[in-house]
Amino acid sequence: MPRRNTMFDGLGRGFAAFLAPPPPDVIRFTVGQPDFETPAPAVEAAVDALRNGAHGYTRSQGSESLCNAVARHLHGYGIDAPGADVVVTPGCKQAVLYALMTTLSPGDEVLLLSPAWPSYDGMVRIAGGVPVHVPVQRENYHPDLEALRAAVTPNTRAILLNSPNNPTGAVYTRSEVQAILDVAIASDLWILDDMIYAPLAYGDHHYTSPASLPGGAERTITVGGWSKGWAMTGWRLGWITAPTDLMAAVKTLQTSAATHVPTFLMPAAELALALDEDVRAMRDSFDARRSQMHAGLQSIPGLITPMPEGAFYALVDVSGTGMDDVTFATRALNEARVAVIPGSLMEGGEGLIRMSYATSSDDIAEGLARLRAWLEG
Repeated sequence: MPRRNTMFDGLGRGFAAFLAPPPPDVIRFTVGQPDFETPAPAVEAAVDALRNGAHGYTRSQGSESLCNAVARHLHGYGIDAPGADVVVTPGCKQAVLYALMTTLSPGDEVLLLSPAWPSYDGMVRIAGGVPVHVPVQRENYHPDLEALRAAVTPNTRAILLNSPNNPTGAVYTRSEVQAILDVAIASDLWILDDMIYAPLAYGDHHYTSPASLPGGAERTITVGGWSKGWAMTGWRLGWITAPTDLMAAVKTLQTSAATHVPTFLMPAAELALALDEDVRAMRDSFDARRSQMHAGLQSIPGLITPMPEGAFYALVDVSGTGMDDVTFATRALNEARVAVIPGSLMEGGEGLIRMSYATSSDDIAEGLARLRAWLEG
């Protein structure tokens, strides 16, 4: 029998085992999916496109009008990307993989601010690279800039950023992004900037693109998509933009790997980018829930939680309970009927659990009450 590629034997599947729907009596703080429906105008635009015959092949990188709409959206964040240098991908994950495949050679190192979303580690390995996990500051999950500088070696090729961050909820300050860019400039590195949660930053915290800073545009690959800010997780739509030379390689890769995203989804994606009020309503709702989640967690003895600044996650230190994170997650499910994700599924996440507040206020209140009663009992 022919042999298969054994590289995948050593790759984990991240949070997959904890994302399956639990029994109905369980409060679920696991899945990173907005509990809103996709805005109705976007749904209707897709239906209309199907009815009007958008059934065939089209431009590989996405329709010209859609790519231009993405470019206009990015301009709002100070990212000067022309529509000609935008490719619409089958999800933001695919965009990250494209970025890694077009920049890495075998053995190249990618710095990940740890704990990092576990798919990053796997995708770096799939692209032939070596993930290097650089611990963040434990008290607020912001970058440890000294540790980042110390992690750079002659083999380092890129730094991967995700702010607002999954799993930590941190939003990096402009000065922190500038310092990371300075590291990249000094060692001539790529910055892969995953801005998927950019619409979900709260209070005085704002997403900062390294491409918007002096010296950043020529070394920044920006990826994002519609999943989180527009409640379109199942639509599998993302984008990538970078300097023109790199985008030529991305366009070739897209043509060979996916041809293009579904034609009838393109008008819906374009329209969604104009639905500012819908996005603002979601953001305001998540903002209220993050305050509710943080206050509730802070009131439970043994749990330590920095205030989340963006996305819809709280990363909770459970070491004060005397349990490791896997034991905590297992017992919380079996005894309190509350589902959380153990942090040790991510390198650097030992002793932590990730909790998503992308669920109803009632479920947040009930889940926190169950955890408090369980731990006090």
